[in-house]
Amino acid sequence: MADLKLTFASGAYDRMDALQNGEVKVEGIDLVFDPIQAPREIFDRMVQNREFDMSELSTSEFISMTGQGNCPFVALPVFPSKAFRHGFICVNKNAGIKAPKDLAGKRIGTPLYTQTAAIWIRGMLESDHGVDLSGVHWVQGAIEKAGSHGNAKVPPLLKPVDIEINDSGKSLSDMLAAGELDAVLGSRMPDSIVTSDDVERLFPDFRAEEKDYYIRTGIHPIMHLVAIRDDVFKANPWIAKPLYDAFNKSKDIAFAELGFSGAQKIMLPFLYGDIAEVEELFGGDPWPYGVDANRNSIEALISYMVDQGLIAESLTADELFLDVRG
Repeated sequence: MADLKLTFASGAYDRMDALQNGEVKVEGIDLVFDPIQAPREIFDRMVQNREFDMSELSTSEFISMTGQGNCPFVALPVFPSKAFRHGFICVNKNAGIKAPKDLAGKRIGTPLYTQTAAIWIRGMLESDHGVDLSGVHWVQGAIEKAGSHGNAKVPPLLKPVDIEINDSGKSLSDMLAAGELDAVLGSRMPDSIVTSDDVERLFPDFRAEEKDYYIRTGIHPIMHLVAIRDDVFKANPWIAKPLYDAFNKSKDIAFAELGFSGAQKIMLPFLYGDIAEVEELFGGDPWPYGVDANRNSIEALISYMVDQGLIAESLTADELFLDVRG
């Protein structure tokens, strides 16, 4: 009997390499890997057109759809993208922002108010630094170019938020450099952090901030999960465990290869020192999959989404994901 053919769209991350190149096979499944390095493109094509059997998907979008009771997907507790976000808050030096609380009442650009990265940053600023964001005027648009950040179908917010759509013909990055925005935050760095002398990070030593945050909270913020079309899963409910096992195996191979000491795999001069530090900080596995290993992060994101009016009531981490314990 032929293996079940499933299409899967994801960024070509190192943790996916062994799946993409065929080194890791999924038991009973012929996984057709479609590498797309633009997450927003994947999300829009999956959510709006169901173009793939499986894909990397925005965690906040999945939680929003699940919270509304009309989610067309189920999720594996596999997380292609995680990222600390302290270093992704940039400010104009002339805006009078010297500390996080100075963001109150400012004009701040963000790709999407509902974007997972933006939710994490707002939640961290409010809960960890006591920032009052209620009076912020948000300007929504692409950071790197004029216009919108993709074509997301955004659910209505459950409480009023002051949001302006950027129709200036400029990118948020250029607006920040020109002083037309006081700050920019989101999933990517504005080019003006390099090209403009008037742009700087809110947290100059962001790496120290992020390490301290992880030590105190145990949270490594989750950006994306792996979603399976609900109709595909219902027709083949056995697929969750072999997929989960293969994703884990591919990830473990990537981390082992990263530490190969014969020659550095990537162009980071202090790679081996970084690996030693990461292994100590994260207890040997810096990128675990599964609900239990990520419960703090999942529950924090859910609580932020409730607080920010993105979902009506809290969900549990366990009800969001397929049971892959076998």
